[in-house]
Amino acid sequence: MTQEPQGRSDGAASTVQKDGSLSVTDNRTGRSYEIEIKDGTVRSMDFRQIKVDEDDFGLMTYDPGYTNTASCRSAITYIDGERGILQHRGIPIEELCEHSTYLEVAYLLIHGHLPTEEELSQWVYDITHHTYVHENIKSFMDGFRHDAHPMGILLASVGALSTFYPEASDIDDEEQRNMAAIRLIAKMPTIAAFAYRHSLGLPYVYPDNDLSYTGNFLSMLFKMAEPKYEPDPRLEKALDVLFILHADHEQNASTSAVRTVGSTRADPYTAVAAGVAALYGPLHGGANVAVLKMLQRIGSVKNIPDFLETVKQGKERLMGFGHRVYKNYDPRARIIKSHVDEVLEATGKESPWLDIAVELEKRALDDEYFTSRKLYPNVDFYSGLIYEALGIPTEAFTVMFAIPRTSGWIAQWMEMLRDPELKIARPRQIYTGPRDQHYVPMSER
Repeated sequence: MTQEPQGRSDGAASTVQKDGSLSVTDNRTGRSYEIEIKDGTVRSMDFRQIKVDEDDFGLMTYDPGYTNTASCRSAITYIDGERGILQHRGIPIEELCEHSTYLEVAYLLIHGHLPTEEELSQWVYDITHHTYVHENIKSFMDGFRHDAHPMGILLASVGALSTFYPEASDIDDEEQRNMAAIRLIAKMPTIAAFAYRHSLGLPYVYPDNDLSYTGNFLSMLFKMAEPKYEPDPRLEKALDVLFILHADHEQNASTSAVRTVGSTRADPYTAVAAGVAALYGPLHGGANVAVLKMLQRIGSVKNIPDFLETVKQGKERLMGFGHRVYKNYDPRARIIKSHVDEVLEATGKESPWLDIAVELEKRALDDEYFTSRKLYPNVDFYSGLIYEALGIPTEAFTVMFAIPRTSGWIAQWMEMLRDPELKIARPRQIYTGPRDQHYVPMSER
């Protein structure tokens, strides 16, 4: 396969992969095959023609964890992991965080273009006026133990929404799809805040439609006896940026779960609940919790050298560093880092872990052991510090991730439904067990 340089809108050099073919020779039979290359990929099914004889099933590909397998074509999010680039619909994440809002980015992801002033106004209005949940949802959440994990409550409650909006099962109806998108984006902060308050034994705070999307969420989290909660604009902005950064990230585990469940033609609430379930896993949504626990174990700046040595010895893991896709500095981490001090100032708190985090990053990036292994800070390294400064317990960190990721899940689900090549997800396996066994009667075992 050949490559040729091509100009980019960001001014950097890039490469475009030419279509062509791959010549494959099966050394078992001596037969040769031409496999089409399109967009830098080959189709796995093209290998099925490679057989030893006519009774042979044909060649399959084996890729645990889908580390080098594309499951779909998508125009939503572009990532260049080698160069640390993240774009939504072609727009750099840095520009979106500087100039846009989370709801505008959500519109961009779902509809494929930045909204006009009128489109954005209507979009914000619709979401703002769908923030309330049915009182029966609140009663449903009341049934959980006081110490139930907020993600467990969120998972069950989002799935339960499908029973309140059965019309959403008509996924071929564009109006129903759009309505489901509005409802999910609007109600996810409400359910998340209710789950958080439930875990603290506090009464639920209803949405305040006079506030912004993030301001309303902060109100539902923290409002106590005051007649009107007035969010700090700095916290609103920081949280909005965090939401933009977490909105979508290509085919990660939770997005793949949404697409897999969605491929069965399940309703959008059920599909998004699958995304919440995947995000619940500590290797996905719980990574920033692991970072905070690591910083707490380190305990002091002076302990960092010894800690890094234990990492090199394989006795500890450097949490918040490295990424399946990024082999450079995660652009989201750079943006989050710039907001940490502002949040601490707004909350009047001094994070005992920030100095450790900053020094740990500096020492790791000065150490060839880590840089040679492409271990750079990722989005999780600093996000937990902001959530902690806001007073959010670690159990609710993943809930904070689920709220903005909802827009990405919906965008991916909608795009999947429009895919003319859509098939129900059904991975193959390589069978390694015994064959041609016979049942043994109980008396003979």
